Amino acid sequence: MTLTVKEELISRSPLRLLERSISGGLGRGAIGVLASRKGVGKTACLVHIATDKLLQDQHVIHVSYASRVDHIVTWYEDIFKEIAKELKTPAALEEFDDLIRRRVIMNFKQDGARTEQVLRSVEAMIVHGNFRAETVIVDGLDFAQAGPDDLRRFKDLASRLGLEVWLSASLKGAEPLFDERGMPRELEGHLGVIDVLISLQHHGDHVHLALVQDHGRLAPKDLRLRLDPTTLLIAKH
Repeated sequence: MTLTVKEELISRSPLRLLERSISGGLGRGAIGVLASRKGVGKTACLVHIATDKLLQDQHVIHVSYASRVDHIVTWYEDIFKEIAKELKTPAALEEFDDLIRRRVIMNFKQDGARTEQVLRSVEAMIVHGNFRAETVIVDGLDFAQAGPDDLRRFKDLASRLGLEVWLSASLKGAEPLFDERGMPRELEGHLGVIDVLISLQHHGDHVHLALVQDHGRLAPKDLRLRLDPTTLLIAKH
C-alpha cells in the first residue's frame, strides 16, 4: 500500500522512537517535561513534537511565556520545511497551510498572569471556543517562580480534559545541574507531578536527549535521539 505524503512524514519521524521508549507515548492526562539550561534547544524540540501532532490531525495549543512569539511562528514553518525536505517532494509543503489551522498560539507574561488565569484561558479556548485540542505545549514557564502547586494545576487540567501536556524547564542553578542518575537537581520537588522527564545535554556538537523518568518510574536511559543544530529537528543517532 502506498503511503500519502502525510503518512510518510509521520511514519518516518524519529518521534516514533521516542514514543516506543516511553511506553507508547506520553498519553492523555499526563505531563512531560524537557529540561536543560537555557538556549540548549527545548523550544525547538517542543515545536517538533507539536508539528508531529499536527501531522496526525490533532489540534495543538502552544502556550508561550516569551515576550514575543514571532520567532515561534517562524520555527513552525522552518521545522515543517525541514521535515518535508527529508522526503524530497514539493507536495509535502502543501500540507503546511492546512496544518496551522489546527494550531493556536497563546502568549502570556508570567509576571502578569497567574497560572489559574492561563489555565482558564486554555480551557475556555477548548470548551467554549470549540477548539478541541488534544495536546498543549507550555514553553518558557519559570518552574522556580511557578512552584509545584502550579504544575499540579496543569496536571489537573490535563486529567480533566484528556490532554497531553509538554512543558520546558530552564535550569538555572550552579553546576552540576544533574545528579548521578541524570536527574535535574532543580526539579526534584516536582517529580510527584511529572510523568515523563527528558533532559537535554550538550555532547560535542550535538544535544542529546536522555530519559530520566518514565511515567513516574526513575528510568535513566539514552533515548538514542539528538537535536540537530542545523535543522533544529530531533534526529536518531
